Amino acid sequence: MPRAEVKMTQDNEMPQAEAGPGPGPALAFLADAAACLRFYSRLPVPALPFEAAPHAMPDFSRAVRALPLAGAAIGLVGALAFLLATGLGFGPYLAACAAVAALIVATGVFHEDGLADTADGLWGGATPERRLTIMRDSRVGSYGAAALTLDLMIRVGLIAALAGRMPAPATALALVAAAATSRTVGLLPFLLLAPARSDGAAHAAGRPTQAAFATAAAGSAVMAFLLLLPAGFGFLPIVLALALAASAGVGLSRIARAKIGGHTGDIAGAAQQAGEIAFLAGLLALAPLAGAS
Repeated sequence: MPRAEVKMTQDNEMPQAEAGPGPGPALAFLADAAACLRFYSRLPVPALPFEAAPHAMPDFSRAVRALPLAGAAIGLVGALAFLLATGLGFGPYLAACAAVAALIVATGVFHEDGLADTADGLWGGATPERRLTIMRDSRVGSYGAAALTLDLMIRVGLIAALAGRMPAPATALALVAAAATSRTVGLLPFLLLAPARSDGAAHAAGRPTQAAFATAAAGSAVMAFLLLLPAGFGFLPIVLALALAASAGVGLSRIARAKIGGHTGDIAGAAQQAGEIAFLAGLLALAPLAGAS
């Protein structure tokens, strides 16, 4: 079974978080961020005193509003690895490798696995049914291996190129912003498409409410500007990065609709990876202008 859906499939075994009187709005938002961080990463997240069911399946219709905060925490792991490698004199390329490796460890290859299964399924099958069957196969095929290889190469290359044009702290902050934005992009298939399977894990997870997604999208954009403008990136690079990331999510959703008629957890993982690449590419495209401003 694809690892991008493993945590979702546990909804039959894990109790759903119960509704009822709880903490105030600020603490409830923090609890949602903790739930997202547990779901999307392998980082140790302690149970918060005000959480009713810290190990329950998150309520995806609401909890994803805090996903940018959880994404930023994941991105911070990669950013710290990048700064440590840079400080040790490893150079942009090896520092970029360290950053990507740290992100992979932090998430347990969560999104990368979804990308590989998506590539295998969407392009390895002739019918929607066959494509969905392939996507459920845990083995990695030729399309998946090629997609993973290109994904890792492009991410390392983008980070290294960005580090060659911007100071190390600015590149580290770009990693944090990219992690926050790309995880919001990963919600687009859930928002734009119906589940491809009536019994699948993505169907059980439900669809984020428009309010929750709007909060996540606004939070990602605000975080990008707050982090990157003081770091030396200009307004236009940030706008371009956000626009390209959103376009990547929408584009992948359209491909999924044409190929399998809906979304799966693997599609969401692939959208996150595409969004991260697109975001970093947008920053890099105008990085010289940002560095000169």
